[in-house]
Amino acid sequence: MLEINDITVAYGKIRALKGVSLRVGAKEVFALIGANGAGKTTLLRAVMGLVPCASGRIMFDGAELSGEPTHVRARRGISIVPEGRGLFPEFTVEENLLAGAYPRSDRSQVAQDLDEVYGRYPRLRERRRQLAGGLSGGEGQMLALGRALMSRPTLLLLDEPSMGLMPSIVGEIFRMIAGLSESGMSVLLVEQNAKKALAIADRAAVLQVGEVVLEGEPRDLLGDEQVKRAYFGA
Repeated sequence: MLEINDITVAYGKIRALKGVSLRVGAKEVFALIGANGAGKTTLLRAVMGLVPCASGRIMFDGAELSGEPTHVRARRGISIVPEGRGLFPEFTVEENLLAGAYPRSDRSQVAQDLDEVYGRYPRLRERRRQLAGGLSGGEGQMLALGRALMSRPTLLLLDEPSMGLMPSIVGEIFRMIAGLSESGMSVLLVEQNAKKALAIADRAAVLQVGEVVLEGEPRDLLGDEQVKRAYFGA
């Protein structure tokens, strides 16, 4: 599915990623945890083509993505839900969802997919004529997920989906993310809520100052003393 091989990303003289390698398999949730400034968002942006790699390769379904613009990567089946959701607040819920289908050429199927998104997230159907700027945090995250699904991705990149949400809503959002992989999608999840992320992940890694310092199954990371001290206060 996705193979990240020894990539480096720099902002001027600052190296945000230093030879990072990861692999996300088909129908897998891969959680990437780490502190603020570790380079997690930069990694997602590099996969999506929003920042260039100074070195290394990114492969998706056997094809190299290097040099391909973001819209081409979206057509290949990669979609991103950015940190802060990136909604169009002056658009209605439905207009935001339809914006997610913009890269597609099969326009005849868009209405069917819109109905499927409404079936998955009924609250969006109830609010389809409401401006996105008036949604609650949880509803906004549902809308961001739904908009990403409208591009029919096989790989979904999620950047801090629990940020700014009430604790009562966080569990619901993570159940939705787990459901995406169960429906056949691969998910690369960046999240500071390590406990929630590891609870739904098939595999995980810890990114620290631009480098992967631990990788393995979630139970192994949960049992690691370094992870316990850094993320669970143990």
